[in-house]
Amino acid sequence: MGDLLAPADTFEVLLGNEAIARGSLEAGLNVAAAYPGTPSTEIGEALSKVAKKLGIYFEWSVNEKVATEVAMGAAWSGLRSLTMMKHVGFNVATDAIFTLAYAGIAGAMVIVSADDPHAHSSQNEQDNRHYSEAIGLPMLEPSNSQEAKDLIKEAFGISDRFKVPILIRTTTRISHQRTPVKLGEITAGPGKGKFAPKEPDRYLQVGAIARKHHSELLRKLKEIQMNVSPRFYKIEGSPDSDFGILTSGVAYSYAKEAVKLANLNAKILKLTMTYPLPEKVIGDFLSSVTTAFVVEELDPYLELRAKAVAKDYAPDVRILGKLTGHMPRVGEYTMRTVLEGLSKATGIASPIDFAKIDERSSKVLSKVPPRPPVLCPACPHRSAGYALRRAAGGAAFIGDIGCYALLFEKPFRVEQVTHAMGSSIGIGNGISLATGEDVVALIGDSTFFHAGIPALINAVHNKRKMTVMIMDNKITAMTGHQPHPGSDFNAMGEKAPAVDIEDVVRSIGVDYVKVVDPYNHAEMEKTIREALKRDGVSVIISRRECALLTVRRLRREGRVGEPYIVDPDKCTYCRVCMNTFACPAFVDTGSIVEIDPTICFGCGACTQVCPYDAIIPQKGSLNWREQGIGV
Repeated sequence: MGDLLAPADTFEVLLGNEAIARGSLEAGLNVAAAYPGTPSTEIGEALSKVAKKLGIYFEWSVNEKVATEVAMGAAWSGLRSLTMMKHVGFNVATDAIFTLAYAGIAGAMVIVSADDPHAHSSQNEQDNRHYSEAIGLPMLEPSNSQEAKDLIKEAFGISDRFKVPILIRTTTRISHQRTPVKLGEITAGPGKGKFAPKEPDRYLQVGAIARKHHSELLRKLKEIQMNVSPRFYKIEGSPDSDFGILTSGVAYSYAKEAVKLANLNAKILKLTMTYPLPEKVIGDFLSSVTTAFVVEELDPYLELRAKAVAKDYAPDVRILGKLTGHMPRVGEYTMRTVLEGLSKATGIASPIDFAKIDERSSKVLSKVPPRPPVLCPACPHRSAGYALRRAAGGAAFIGDIGCYALLFEKPFRVEQVTHAMGSSIGIGNGISLATGEDVVALIGDSTFFHAGIPALINAVHNKRKMTVMIMDNKITAMTGHQPHPGSDFNAMGEKAPAVDIEDVVRSIGVDYVKVVDPYNHAEMEKTIREALKRDGVSVIISRRECALLTVRRLRREGRVGEPYIVDPDKCTYCRVCMNTFACPAFVDTGSIVEIDPTICFGCGACTQVCPYDAIIPQKGSLNWREQGIGV
């Protein structure tokens, strides 16, 4: 991690996300709130490490909507606030954000949406540029880490001037690129806020008041379009060329590199504010070329709007891009993607023989063994998945968002659905109603707090017959071990009251609630079978902390034992361990199963799996379950 507190006028190598965090500090940030989600998580991680030192407040909120409302409250009290989320998390927050656009703010507020082209760690390739237009909030798009830092400062300034929140849209390659960033001065925010609306109806969005504020928002957007958005563009390249490239965000970097490699005579219009768009700037650019090539990831957002502008400014210009088949709509871009698109558009051969590269790559890849994603060694979800497959193999398994989503893979196959945060219980409601079959909904502890509670209430009230397994590993593990309301510490490392999941579930009215250590396979299987036989809603809390946390703590305590081994005299090479439990520490030698000592954490969970008791401890091995470690 780069030094977020390095002095001004120095260069620091920062992730794009860290640059956003630094820019917010330079802008006088007071309050930040978020829910972790890749590719946005590191913004909050960076702020959490310096918040107490700088006297600012940061929290991991229960979900993105609440995080937005925390930032709203701070901004309505005259402070400078920030909230950030991944693209699908933005969906959760929009209920608050749409109305916030009408209400405006008293201080300044920036909202970061981190999109994920190629769906590297997401359910979809959603393009959140559409939200800026639908909501009516200005949007800025950085093309590198330096711009990410600088645009955050610009965004706070625009927000303060016009009293509207500003959206910053990043993508995975902006969020996770690491480049040198020139730093500015960290400044202090306004100090303690005061909630004192200047107008009695400012935050009452009903009927005639909402219509009045809608008109006010449209006036602000028009002023921003006329007086602010023209600042956020640049034209470079060959000024006399009749071939133009219209682009924004990280796609600009690919386009610039591709033009240079192809030695193409072209000029580039790079837009940094993509809503509201500078229509005259775009119109004049289109009027100066005969062909405009649009380079943008995901949807044809700029392409469609360029066509609309061209109708009035340059009706004869050819606009090429996704809609004409020159550029793809699926996946993230690379310099190769742009070069191949330019080759289609101009007829110029690509300067790089990608076919030869592909041929060499395929030869190499053919020799590389497949590496599907796997749960970590000692992961408690593996034990839960093992028990579920044995005890409830015929059930409909409805999964959710978290590490346990990997249970869709062999040998477990206990995730038939992975949809949205908290959806497992909601969808389970519907499948139970429609089929009357056994339904098992899997949901993590952080996800349960995020969005699972309303669906569980619905299931109880409507007398659904279903089993909910809450996979409680005591942390938000998938995004890097951020605390949640069930943790006994907050985002800044301070002690905090932990909300007990069992108490919450019982308070909803669930009669059958059992807390089970997933490492106890026999008890877990017994509990699952028992739960499935019951009418109504039954809840099993599979509770054991994330194995990575256990390992770290054991190492700090000097208690790390020896990995387990396979007794060659007892191993019959039945491969039951590999075919049913699938810990990555197992190694198939062709005649016997062995345990890789560099991978095995020594948890001992696998000892219950072998039918011949061939998995045995070495001297000094720890059995986590027998010693009460991690529960």
